[in-house]
Amino acid sequence: MCGISGIFNTELLPLKNLSRRLQVMNTLQSHRGPDAQTFWTSNDECIGLAHQRLSIIDLKTGSQPMSDASGRTICYNGEIYNYIELRNELKSYYAFKTTSDTEVILAAYSKWGKDCVNRLRGMFAFVIWDEKEKVLFIARDRFGIKPFYYTIQKNVFYFASEVKTLLPFIESLSVNPDALKDYLYFQLYIGNSILFNDIHELPPAYCITIKNEKITTAQYWEIYYTPDFDHSAKYFSEKLHELIYESTRLHTRSDVPIGSYISGGIDSSIIASIASKKAQHSGDFLGFTGKFGYGSLYDESFYARELAKKINIELYEVDITSTDFIDSIEKVIYHLDYPVAGPGAFAQYHVSKLASKHRKVVLGGQGADEIFGGYTRYLIAYFEQCIKGAIDNTLNNGNFIVTYESIIPNLASLQNYKPLFKEFFKDGLFEPLENRYFKLINRGPDLKNEIKWEEFGTYSPFESFVKIFNGKNVGKESYFDKMTHFDFKTLLPALLQVEDRMSMAHGIESRVPFLDHPLVEFAATMPADIKFKNGTLKRILTDTMKNELPNSILNRKDKMGFPVPLNEWLVKELQDFTCDLFSSEKAKTRQYINHTEVLKGLQSENKFGRKAWGLISLEIWHKQFYDKQHEFKNLLKH
Repeated sequence: MCGISGIFNTELLPLKNLSRRLQVMNTLQSHRGPDAQTFWTSNDECIGLAHQRLSIIDLKTGSQPMSDASGRTICYNGEIYNYIELRNELKSYYAFKTTSDTEVILAAYSKWGKDCVNRLRGMFAFVIWDEKEKVLFIARDRFGIKPFYYTIQKNVFYFASEVKTLLPFIESLSVNPDALKDYLYFQLYIGNSILFNDIHELPPAYCITIKNEKITTAQYWEIYYTPDFDHSAKYFSEKLHELIYESTRLHTRSDVPIGSYISGGIDSSIIASIASKKAQHSGDFLGFTGKFGYGSLYDESFYARELAKKINIELYEVDITSTDFIDSIEKVIYHLDYPVAGPGAFAQYHVSKLASKHRKVVLGGQGADEIFGGYTRYLIAYFEQCIKGAIDNTLNNGNFIVTYESIIPNLASLQNYKPLFKEFFKDGLFEPLENRYFKLINRGPDLKNEIKWEEFGTYSPFESFVKIFNGKNVGKESYFDKMTHFDFKTLLPALLQVEDRMSMAHGIESRVPFLDHPLVEFAATMPADIKFKNGTLKRILTDTMKNELPNSILNRKDKMGFPVPLNEWLVKELQDFTCDLFSSEKAKTRQYINHTEVLKGLQSENKFGRKAWGLISLEIWHKQFYDKQHEFKNLLKH
């Protein structure tokens, strides 16, 4: 796990002040790799690479950037979990000098060229410079676990693991209004647009080739939802068990001891339970959790302790307070680069801070909700479709595999979602599927007064939503697959951004074993009634892995992610903080924000609403980056 950055003149001309530029880039993301800082430049100085290393595999000889005898040089961030198997396959072809997974990528590229990405199991973002061919090859992992951003300024290609690293090279920062509109609707971004104009994110499962001044982008992997109706539930369960165990075993490969985030939910508990048995340093396996002193709704540490007791590991806990919010929220937004997802990022920042005192590698349960369908809104949407199917007598036509009778006993899990239920049904029923799910996830209507919608152009987030929701890789029959697919393509990358930035803010590596592509591809073949059996979300996962879980977690009905009492703090502890934030002279000048309306509405939101979080994050982002862009530019002058 590391931070990578670099500069490449696509005309192959020498770059001025190359060493100084690389030094600035490394400094801006030094937190990503506290163990070593290294640089490499080509003899003609048309390209330079910078690397911040967090040493996990091959602690002695795995330094980067790394070059081979053929004149290829790699700069890489991530972990290739099948590197041992690939090394054994390639050792008769390639003379290895290290035991690192970095050199395995070089060897794989040497043998298979661009197709090497199809052989890799893991999380990665890397660049390979081929001196002989004068080609720069770039690739990002299938799910976007590891980040990669770039900008092109006057034939110079700049890239980095984090956006802030590119800011000194941007002539003038400006807000991308279409991306901002996405954020206001979804609290995430669709496509590879982000909040900064002129900076791009390489999408997951894409690669870039730069040769002869031509930049070519190509997709190398896609997920296809092709339900397998020929196999039994027993088959799916047995195969799933095998794949989860295999992935977790591979994800525990490390030359340093590891630990795990434990939220008290099913997903992180499954991973921690298996990893505690499979880790190379299993006796040193630790757990980490966080809690808020605001009652049982915000304190899930009991369940984390139950899991730790069952698997016999030591659990470290951190109490997170409103004072922590005031002290750290600007750091959280700074490390995120731009606002995305919900207030769980703030909580994860503090759990990662705790974990960093004890471990350099932690595992987590990210991805399972999008793969197996774990979000409660799926139940809300499906409930409506089941009612419609019962009325229209179409329950058995493929669209409504889960019956409304089976959903009713599980509606108790919606207790904390009454405001969402009310909002969803107030504007009518039984519209086309894409319209209904869009209404479930669209946060725009909550911002009628706070946002100056007339300042935006004609871009339609709904049209972007529909293209993904009704993607050609998703079958028309399953509403469940359409919903999970949209979240897999949009929400998951947002959550992975949080996962990466909050862990790397403290110099630790976060691994996500559910996001192993053989496991993800297999899950996409499961019919909806296998994943969503008898109206119970993620039923196939809980049934298959129940022996890993204590009964208290297995039977939970109240799990809500990592709830933060932000809206309760706003009424009391954070009143002065938010008033000062939105009353500043700068806050009054935001093109798209009506600051007076923001101040009026901050303290009137329901307990788990995210309007306040979204607006606070956006204003702090303006303060951290937009208002201080001159500070980033000045870094090049010192």
